[in-house]
Amino acid sequence: MSQNNPNILHVGLDVAKLSLQLHLAGRFHALANDTKGHAQLLKLLRSHAHVHVVCEATGGYEQPVVRALHAAGIPVSIIEAGRVRYFARAQGQRAKTDPIDAAVLSEYGTTFQPTASTPASTQQQQLADLSQRRRQLIQLLIVERNRAEHYTDRFCSRQSRQLIKALEKQITQCDAAITQLIAQDVELTAKAKRLDAIPGVGPVVASTVLAEMPELGQLTNQTAAALAGVAPYNRDSGNQTGLRCIGGGRSPVRQALYMAALSAVRHDHIFKAFYARLRAAGKPPKVALTAVMRKLIILMNRLLKNPNFQLAS
Repeated sequence: MSQNNPNILHVGLDVAKLSLQLHLAGRFHALANDTKGHAQLLKLLRSHAHVHVVCEATGGYEQPVVRALHAAGIPVSIIEAGRVRYFARAQGQRAKTDPIDAAVLSEYGTTFQPTASTPASTQQQQLADLSQRRRQLIQLLIVERNRAEHYTDRFCSRQSRQLIKALEKQITQCDAAITQLIAQDVELTAKAKRLDAIPGVGPVVASTVLAEMPELGQLTNQTAAALAGVAPYNRDSGNQTGLRCIGGGRSPVRQALYMAALSAVRHDHIFKAFYARLRAAGKPPKVALTAVMRKLIILMNRLLKNPNFQLAS
């Protein structure tokens, strides 16, 4: 979080699929979530000095307006929706409407002074889009393969085979596009090469991590583990010691780390020994595997942070 600056005016922006609700200096403005609405938003914001927009992550509906704000040089913070909801409830605010949410976002910004998000480069945005598209295709492929097991009609079976073949082709095309995009960017190529050297980490895992965690290499170990969703959190109260559980984070990164950890504990002697030591100490398989995932993301962060850091052989 940034240092408190009384000159900064935090502006709440509630984003919906088709509309925007702006809370600016105590006044509300209803705008469309389209190009025309974005232009009106920028005009309103430019009438005030030192504005900082605060909005929630809304499953992608916020991305066009965030890009417009970044292009105009206006700082914007994208906040996890759950945090804002808990903040509102802590104030006794149970009602939820677009204007109320916009006002809560303004107050959240004023209270916590969140750091502005960093605009993604064109290459980074393309990598994120391709990675997301690949995940969507794989999910469709899994669903269709599961359905195919139960078809008895020839027509349905034939269509299913055709669909599976088409999905597999598109996944291959996505892989090729991701490989080409990384190869065209010197920085991405260097990062992918560093990550690919880690046991269990292949091109798919490396590209997923680079797409979903562009901050990697600039984080503390604890922050990297938390962002990946593999940091254990305490559940203690008084004399009771609860189970440590992971939570939150970026699920695509966590899923990629899971596959990398499975490979690492089978084929790398260091990770295999680490996993075996945890199992011998009585740790359940999932807990031991999660510890391997945490070691992997911390190792990735160190490799990208320090080019001179070398892997143990």
